[in-house]
Amino acid sequence: MSMTDPIADMLTRIRNANNALKEIAEMPSSKKLVDIARVLKDAGYITNYSVVETAPANTLQVTLKYGRDKKRTITNLKRISKPGLRVYAKKEDLPRVLGGLGIAIVSTSSGVMTDAEARNAGVGGEVLAFVW
Repeated sequence: MSMTDPIADMLTRIRNANNALKEIAEMPSSKKLVDIARVLKDAGYITNYSVVETAPANTLQVTLKYGRDKKRTITNLKRISKPGLRVYAKKEDLPRVLGGLGIAIVSTSSGVMTDAEARNAGVGGEVLAFVW
């Protein structure tokens, strides 16, 4: 069965696991989801991620990160560009999340990256999600 919006599904699974203080969130894997997990890891929001080969499709496991006394690293995740309404931003118009305290995940012609990396690279693209 195909999924309409796998990115929204990924963000929801991470949000639900985070709210339940779970250690690992699992979801069906794809190249785009692995790229988003890489960006979250590089930004310090998750501890690690791995792709596990399972039948019929591979599974992406995201290891969530918590601070002392199970304090959540991810406060919230919000899907911006949706299949019904795509949201694009030029390099000058890339959004800043909470004045720079969060990140925007942007899909560019140079790959998936944060809004700061896209600004430094001088590229715009599709604004996939906000994380703070």
